Amino acid sequence: MRQTNYQLFDFLDFSPLLDEGDRLWRACTPTRIVEREGDIYISIPFQQQHNSNEIKPDTTYRKKEHILRIRKYGNKILRLSLSLGDEISEDSEMLSFAAELKTDTSLSYLQLEDKWIVKDTAGNKKAAVSFAKPMIDHWSDLIPPPEDTIQISFFPDGEKEISLSAYDMFSPARHDAFALAYVEHNGKPDRATCSIKAKPDECFYGTGERFTKIDLAGKTFQLRNQDGQGVNNRRTYKNIPFYLSSEDYGLFLHTTSFAKFSLADHSTRSVQILTDEPLIDLFLIGGDHPEEILRGYRQLTGFPSLPPLWSFGIWMSRMSYFSADEVNEVCDRLREEDYPCDVIHLDTGWFKTDWLCEWKFNEERFPDPEKFIDKLKKKGFRVSLWQLPYISHQAKQYEEAAANNYISKSNKNISGASNFSMEDYAGTIDFTCRKASEWYKELLRKLLKMGVVCIKTDFGEDIHLDAVYHGMTAEKLHNLYPLLYQKAAYEVTKEVTGEGIIWARAGWSGCQRYPLHWGGDAAASWDGMAASLRGGLQLGLSGFGFWSHDVPGFHGVPDFMNSVIPDDLYIRWTQFGVFTSHFRYHGTCKREPWHYPAIKDNIRKLWKLRYQLIPYIVQQSMITIRTGMPMLRALILHHPDDKTCRHIDDQYYFGENMMVAPVMNSDNKRDIYLPEGEWIHFFTKECFKGNQWLRNSDVPLDTIPVFVKKGAIIPLYPEEVSCTDEMDLSKVIEVVFA
Repeated sequence: MRQTNYQLFDFLDFSPLLDEGDRLWRACTPTRIVEREGDIYISIPFQQQHNSNEIKPDTTYRKKEHILRIRKYGNKILRLSLSLGDEISEDSEMLSFAAELKTDTSLSYLQLEDKWIVKDTAGNKKAAVSFAKPMIDHWSDLIPPPEDTIQISFFPDGEKEISLSAYDMFSPARHDAFALAYVEHNGKPDRATCSIKAKPDECFYGTGERFTKIDLAGKTFQLRNQDGQGVNNRRTYKNIPFYLSSEDYGLFLHTTSFAKFSLADHSTRSVQILTDEPLIDLFLIGGDHPEEILRGYRQLTGFPSLPPLWSFGIWMSRMSYFSADEVNEVCDRLREEDYPCDVIHLDTGWFKTDWLCEWKFNEERFPDPEKFIDKLKKKGFRVSLWQLPYISHQAKQYEEAAANNYISKSNKNISGASNFSMEDYAGTIDFTCRKASEWYKELLRKLLKMGVVCIKTDFGEDIHLDAVYHGMTAEKLHNLYPLLYQKAAYEVTKEVTGEGIIWARAGWSGCQRYPLHWGGDAAASWDGMAASLRGGLQLGLSGFGFWSHDVPGFHGVPDFMNSVIPDDLYIRWTQFGVFTSHFRYHGTCKREPWHYPAIKDNIRKLWKLRYQLIPYIVQQSMITIRTGMPMLRALILHHPDDKTCRHIDDQYYFGENMMVAPVMNSDNKRDIYLPEGEWIHFFTKECFKGNQWLRNSDVPLDTIPVFVKKGAIIPLYPEEVSCTDEMDLSKVIEVVFA
């Protein structure tokens, strides 16, 4: 459908012909307020509008009344719930309330002549409904007066005001946003919308893995997971219905349905939200600092767990190794040539048929998998395995899965998925069914008991939408699916190995509880590297703590499988990987360092540096799992009042004390911004004052701009090791950057 630049069509999804049975209902002035068991209930009448882009009330229809519930969590979180037909879920897989949120949550209200005020037990104002009339100096009847609407504001932290956008319009008949409204389709509530006032200079962040510029103002996003097929487009594997505002609040839309966020885009005066369900259930999170808001979001949806020590070492992979002999050759050469490494990953090629996932080693090419895994472990290598959540017609498990309804029954393949093998998958494992989840866990349990340490939970951003699932409709399950999928793999891994870890691609709210996630199929190019970093920073601003990316990009350009990766891209992406929470080589062609002889010695030095940094990474990971901070931090997390930092997406904090400015071009130059403070170059020990740009800085290929806060203490490992098994953390030294 062509864009019209009218909100009714482009955002609310009405047909421009107005012939598909949709009708708009707008909120009017509230009529009643009551308190029950500490919650506030506000009665709101809605009026149907004429079937036109000229928004006018159709008074031939009686108003319908619906109830807005306001609930308080902790001191700075409000939950606003409006049911228009669907039930409000008091609990869900997405929610994992922290204990501190379950304190006194009671609210009360005060009715004044021109407003209702909602307060908490401490007397802090939490919401206000206004009945004030706009000031009028009447002199013309050319345009009629504005129609009845709702004027309501919220104060999650008791101070800062977040208001629904009551009058976002050109004229009473021409609206660019609605404070609160819903759409009936063929007489039944179908989808709901609300809008929040936005300031002219307001910036927005989060919403999942975004590859565009870091300030999302002026963008509209479809919150619908799909195969990204790269990292330089609008498609994304990880949509998160949460955004962070520079006006010191966050908004979490509690839904699994397809939804939209328009962040000062359809109208520069408002943030607009649309859910494909007759329900609005959202949390407003206040705070004095972005970290406090992100912590509040995690208090609602869960904190990341701590990955095991070995996971912070280097992972070696490509798409794919196809035999035990090939893997042993790679691992032996890594040791012989003094490249430290902890994990060898087997991608699609460990099955009998490449891509035909049967959770069983090819008996010819991996004749004794337990012995193979054990020998690697004795050399300091742990094994990670690829798989996916779809069952092929040809898979040995198909008949059992189909007979027991462990998989959805589908008549077509998943649309849009980057299925390189063109395998015809019969169905999606149905994680809404407990028996199906247990059946899947048993498939993994056998592998984990062999000694495998991690499962790559690839795909999951698409499911068969033409199928029936046990627990919910396909449309409701689609976005939630990666959470259920990853939870099952994480739980069985922790059960068998004692260590909770997966390697996941898709995401939705709550997935951050099950680390870790990587950025998907980036192009092996400078633009692929830059967009990968943007995606990782936005994911960190969406509640995720740990993140990785394929070094040096996943697929070749222009030849997907066979393009040669330039040396400078390989080394620059390696430098970026050193200063990332997790560090894995992977892609469609050669990734091992000896295939790049001109730079292999520099690569070895960088790998050894990575192992020196592991004590610092572990220290900072402990902060990540108990706060709102990710390991890779956009500069705004430390400098929210610095308007320059609000727009920088090619630098980042690595933990509390390091700032990294990776080089992402062949010119060996870049501009570097030093925020407020004093900085010491990690390698040269040169001192710099903050609040300045280092313009067009020369950065030789064997260096990377990394700056440490003056006075910071950085724990480092002083000895060379071949893997983390050789580390004795009592030997860690502390280096003071003074």
